[in-house]
Amino acid sequence: MLQPRNPWRQTIRQRMTWQTALTIAAAAFVLFYPIYCVLEAAITHGIHRRGDVLVVDMKAMSDFNLDQANGQTGDIPVYYRNLDGKRIELAGEMWAPDSAAADVSKFQLVYSIANCCFAGPPKVQHFVKATVVPGHSVDYYQGVVNVVGTLHVGVERSDGQVQSVYRMDVEKVEP
Repeated sequence: MLQPRNPWRQTIRQRMTWQTALTIAAAAFVLFYPIYCVLEAAITHGIHRRGDVLVVDMKAMSDFNLDQANGQTGDIPVYYRNLDGKRIELAGEMWAPDSAAADVSKFQLVYSIANCCFAGPPKVQHFVKATVVPGHSVDYYQGVVNVVGTLHVGVERSDGQVQSVYRMDVEKVEP
């Protein structure tokens, strides 16, 4: 006579249904993806290579403390100082308060106009002063754009205040 099978004696593979496997996979994703993102950001500092261009996360690039009056170039994290003179791509929003034209030759780039400054007033390191190659202009876009150009890193001051940390010679802007 056959003994009834004890369900507790089945192997995990025998008890696993595709629904159970999918639930476990979803739970693992929810638990481990944020950990992966934090570790990846800590290791790369938001800097990735794509061909001959370094793609840099603007939010990560501006997330450090800098004395807004007495800051020095040495206060900028070394991994961002090392971007000086490099061809990079940044994703952010254009802000051109001095122009109402459809095309601009100078603008500020910030990772998000609406969300950049929850912790108080905007800081100089949140903005990249962007200047289009002399004699040219680019279309002004609302929303997030990708900007490619040569980045210049270093504190520039005027009237006792830090005026800029990042400057960029813009080659192209794409929505």
